Amino acid sequence: MSTHFAPPTPARTHPRRWTALALICAAQFMLILDVTVVNVALPALATDLDLGRTALTWVVTAYTLCFGGLMLLGGRLADALGARRVLLTGLALFTAASLACGLAPNATVLLAGRVAQGIGAALLSPAALALVTTTFHGPERARALGVWAAVGGTGSAVGVLLGGALTAGPGWPWVFFVNVPVGLALLLTLPKLLPRTTAAGARGLDIPGAVLVTAATGTLVYGLVRAGDAGWTSATTLLPLLGAIALYAAFTAAERSSPTPLMDLRMLTRRPVVAGSLLMLVATALLLSFFFLGSLRLQHVDGLDSLRTGLLFLPVALATAIGAHLGSRLVTTAGPRACATAGMALAAAGCLPLALLDDPDPWTTLMPALATAALGLGAVFVTATTTALGLVPAPEAGLASGIVNTAHELGGTLGIALASTLALGTPPLTPTGFTTAFTTHTLTATTLALTAPLLIPRGRPRPQGGAHGMH
Repeated sequence: MSTHFAPPTPARTHPRRWTALALICAAQFMLILDVTVVNVALPALATDLDLGRTALTWVVTAYTLCFGGLMLLGGRLADALGARRVLLTGLALFTAASLACGLAPNATVLLAGRVAQGIGAALLSPAALALVTTTFHGPERARALGVWAAVGGTGSAVGVLLGGALTAGPGWPWVFFVNVPVGLALLLTLPKLLPRTTAAGARGLDIPGAVLVTAATGTLVYGLVRAGDAGWTSATTLLPLLGAIALYAAFTAAERSSPTPLMDLRMLTRRPVVAGSLLMLVATALLLSFFFLGSLRLQHVDGLDSLRTGLLFLPVALATAIGAHLGSRLVTTAGPRACATAGMALAAAGCLPLALLDDPDPWTTLMPALATAALGLGAVFVTATTTALGLVPAPEAGLASGIVNTAHELGGTLGIALASTLALGTPPLTPTGFTTAFTTHTLTATTLALTAPLLIPRGRPRPQGGAHGMH
């Protein structure tokens, strides 16, 4: 995530580097899994712990908020303290937090555990990528990064299936307990395999910046969630939204005055970075809200059990992966403008039937529509990454990657918060609320499809050697 990493120990002195890569990817897989594995378990969680709509929304967004909001700081800490140390610390925290979530007797403990999981993920993920990129060299690095990208692409798909199977079987606590034995095994084996890294020292870490940007996004999410209960013009909605604007302004001022800013704000004047980050934010917001809304609708409105719900989402997850594969080819031949426009147009077309029909059949309409939209969004994910990284100078690719990956996590956070407000704001759950949410999705995708040719600069992306892509 960061632009400067400690000098690696030469790869030839690590004969078991491929084994280390497999274990690092297993750790990353857990982080990505936890974005979607909870979705199918939400109705069971709501029943057992007596969670209302607001608490249910925070079960998902608390994790992605801390994951995305603290990711840049995690990258800086990997530089300052050593990637190996930060990775193991993040893994230990994530594992302990997973145990706490599974044992949670109430909403407070569960949400605290999800926050701790997100902090652990924000430490682990950028440190893991740093180790991958500095341990492998030459052609080996490209192969290693390909493995890393594949893990990210499959994590979300496995998450919905595993979430359905575990919730239907041993129960919802196991969507969290499943991380514990894996985490403990990794903690026992990784220290023997990871290369030693040199710490640059913790001086100059922009802790205020990390706190401000995470608090700003959390306040924004709170305001969006409150809108579903109190209305958009209520003081309890408007005050948090205005507070978020003030906190973002404070973050901007802090970054400008800091000698070692968390984010070089000059990067936000780079048109490719802004366009790529916006594409990533919107695409992730749409896709994760599909998982969130679809899981609740299928179980609450259509009466399906958690296992069948998880299985129904398999085509959606596969369509995302296929779209990403097709997008990786189209973006180099037709260019990012055409790829983003076509992808968002397909996403809008997929959402349209759900905006027009109050009661779509889950088998013949709902899931085919979501799969169609996901096919387009898969291509947009690739376009977002290649636009931000392939159209900027090579020395800036590291920071651009951090910004785009942060947009990925925060997009999911904001998308789920807004979807919850639009679809679930008035209990009990009704098809009309879901129609309202999907109408908003259709309009959002259509707007971005129309504006993408204006947002994205001309040109073809450079081939990149980094592991910066959708997860």
